[in-house]
Amino acid sequence: MTHLSRRSLMKATGAFGATMLPTGLALEADMCRGDTAKAAPAPSPGSFSKYRADVTRVTELTAYIFFNSEEAAFVEAAVARLIPADQDWPSALEACVPNYMDKQLAGAWGAGERLYRSGPWHPGAASQGYQLPYTPAELFRTALAAINKKLERTPFAKMSVEEQDNYLKKLEAGGEDLGGVPSEVLFDHLWELTLEGFFSDPVYGGNCNMVSWRMIGFPGAYASYYDLIDQHGIKIDRAPMSLGEDAHGHVHPNPGIPASSP
Repeated sequence: MTHLSRRSLMKATGAFGATMLPTGLALEADMCRGDTAKAAPAPSPGSFSKYRADVTRVTELTAYIFFNSEEAAFVEAAVARLIPADQDWPSALEACVPNYMDKQLAGAWGAGERLYRSGPWHPGAASQGYQLPYTPAELFRTALAAINKKLERTPFAKMSVEEQDNYLKKLEAGGEDLGGVPSEVLFDHLWELTLEGFFSDPVYGGNCNMVSWRMIGFPGAYASYYDLIDQHGIKIDRAPMSLGEDAHGHVHPNPGIPASSP
């Protein structure tokens, strides 16, 4: 796993949140804000501490509908190392990334709704992309079961930080069979979902309290930027807004994503 500082990671992926906003969705008219001069500014680095209690409460109350206890323990520990906390901002765990992953795997994406599933299943070239017969849900369930069996004596969540980092590097390097899933394929999926959950709109279950948007200064899904369309290179100092945020600042989860047990 290539070492990246938190600063370089966020520079490289800072625009990711914007790419996660589905087209065709708009906020209700009464949710529109006034001009940027009157809007509340995003918090400065170091101010995450005032959000930490709320985020911790949300993560503690998370009810997983896909992950079992062993899978959840691995995923929570893994994402906390992939995007670790620092003195200013939260880890992926504190930003509810496992909740995002759980809801994605329990839904249509996890079931491989748009995947070609008719084979033949042969190893493909790198340019051919994903070539395994597993749906995303099957991939995680199979690979995590294999990992937890191999690490039965010392589960990943019980390892030291250094041991966890080394194990993730080993998965990324590849060459290990996890019940039929190449370890590098699992790592790629784990990393991509971690980024998505950290930077996507909180309506999808991650990015609690829009902490990653506050961190990178992304204003989110305001209904209109018409007054700013001809202004380039300016900083937009306004608190971020979610696609599912109402006039009272509450974010309502996407109804198309499972939020409770069947």
